[in-house]
Amino acid sequence: MSFPHHVKIVEVSPRDGLQNESQIIPAKVKIDFINQLSVTGLPVIETTSFVSPKWIPQLADNSEVFKGIEKIANVSYPALVPNIQGLESAIASGVKEIAVFTTPSEQFSLKNTNCSVTESMHRISEVVEIAKKKRIRIRAYLSCVLGCPYEGKIAPEKVGELGEALLRMGCYEISLGDTIGVGTPPKIKRLLEIVSRHVPLKYLAVHFHDTFGQALVNIYSALEFGIGVIDASVAGLGGCPYAKGASGNVATEDVIYMLQGMGIETGVDLKKLIEAGRFISKQLGRNPNSKVNLALGGPV
Repeated sequence: MSFPHHVKIVEVSPRDGLQNESQIIPAKVKIDFINQLSVTGLPVIETTSFVSPKWIPQLADNSEVFKGIEKIANVSYPALVPNIQGLESAIASGVKEIAVFTTPSEQFSLKNTNCSVTESMHRISEVVEIAKKKRIRIRAYLSCVLGCPYEGKIAPEKVGELGEALLRMGCYEISLGDTIGVGTPPKIKRLLEIVSRHVPLKYLAVHFHDTFGQALVNIYSALEFGIGVIDASVAGLGGCPYAKGASGNVATEDVIYMLQGMGIETGVDLKKLIEAGRFISKQLGRNPNSKVNLALGGPV
């Protein structure tokens, strides 16, 4: 298959990137950070999660942050919602697009959301029905699609079946997440071969973690297969909770650099992206976890 001419980047750093940080970042800093990302040309910036502060203290300021950012035309600002309560809070804050999530792993589902996969799909269906009535767009995440820290290997067929069910519910895009970063190019191609029998490629995105340094080669394999949407996190924000010291999300700067080298358009200004990555890294007191950022921007 041929590479896509254009790739949509979904920036997840304000939510997925920051949620595991123990150092609480002030809402003002998050707002400034998202505003900087908004002028880079990124088409989608996932801003926060409307989850209980008991579970994710870092995102307790979800409403303040969402209401405080400058909404740029032609940029989407989705927020993650775990249940109806989260959806109601998101709606009250003016959210126009949400993301829902589940997993093909029963054990991961129980430990992450305290319910079975079937129960999680029921929760999602309730959220989706309300969101559709409110004309709110819905994106879906599938976690641990290539492996689970509790169950090990995951059957691609189960990923495909869940993806198909989410698409039928009304989710416009299904993001396939290699949460623990165990994927390799042959595994990626097999996964996409099977999942694409259930969900057309145009509705699929990839969300690869870099735990074992495989994220970029896995993204290349997904592009080769025809995938045109990539999730990434500026400065590589977001660790992997299942592999101590390992990196988590692939750095958006590294993804953009690779795509530019391949002649694939993204509409993203790499220089501005590096500046945003350096800004948030400085707030966290460390260097960006991005080879391109360090090479072109230097240490913070």
